[in-house]
Amino acid sequence: MRAIQFKQYGGPSVLEEVDVERPFIEEDETLIKVTAIGVNYADTARREGAYVVPTPLPFIPGAEVAGIVEETGEDSRFKKGDRVVTLVGEGGYAEYVAAKTQTLIPIPDHIDEQTAVSLPLQGLTAYHILLTMGRMEKGETVLIHAAAGGVGSLAVQLAKHYGAGTIIATASSNEKLALAKELGADYAINYTEEHWREAVLEASQGRGVDVALEMAGGDVFNETIKCMRSFGRVVTYGVASGEPPTLHAAGLMNRNLSVIGFFLPQIMKKPVLFEKSLQDLLLLVKNGDLKLTVGGVYGLEKAAHVHEIMQARKTKGKLVLTP
Repeated sequence: MRAIQFKQYGGPSVLEEVDVERPFIEEDETLIKVTAIGVNYADTARREGAYVVPTPLPFIPGAEVAGIVEETGEDSRFKKGDRVVTLVGEGGYAEYVAAKTQTLIPIPDHIDEQTAVSLPLQGLTAYHILLTMGRMEKGETVLIHAAAGGVGSLAVQLAKHYGAGTIIATASSNEKLALAKELGADYAINYTEEHWREAVLEASQGRGVDVALEMAGGDVFNETIKCMRSFGRVVTYGVASGEPPTLHAAGLMNRNLSVIGFFLPQIMKKPVLFEKSLQDLLLLVKNGDLKLTVGGVYGLEKAAHVHEIMQARKTKGKLVLTP
């Protein structure tokens, strides 16, 4: 089967198309014919050798896939031809993938695979950084960076749905800022311009924000800390800039601030968190309360190009590869 693999860490150019064996499944697994692959910043971190856990070489990236059941193990509740979406640890940039059967999510009839693949990783991330880790309460002011991206665009909608008092979105272009406003943000600020922190503080009437969702690292993280009000919570879930933030713990004390890290695989280890949140998200999609934005669909062979434009902040919404 065709797959995209890298044999060394580096820039997008290290991604290459290869011919590899189709996966064999164990009794507790299902073979999926992949029709849609979600592209995420975790994939670029894997490629650069900068992911939070080691990435062995050679490596086929891709954690988020949707497709059609091709073969099942014993005692499976699925049958050949069923449409499913799932999260896998690796191997998603391929024509076929083997996944643990218990992780498969049936795709409702009214959702296509390219849309469905926008939900598991980024939907669960948006849900849990906002509600589980950020502990957002009704009426609070929320700052959402990269608000036109896959996670950010969902976080804006979820913050609105769950009663945020004020939603302040940041993005890197006027087009992305317009999308954030369309999705429910009250204020939209370009964080590539000087004095964006002052604009955030002005939008919060000088009080600062209660919850901030931050995934850039570097200076964006440092400036975000300065945007927080007393008892504020900063949830950090990525380092998209490639510059790990430097945290000065003493600077948190005078405002009782919290900085909270988030890593989705830890949520997946707790079924009580994973199952309920996924049910909530599927219901929101079904009822039309959560819009899944597909920002672009590309052939599998375009993986390097997709990584390049995503890291250059030239995209909005979810990027999808198709074999």
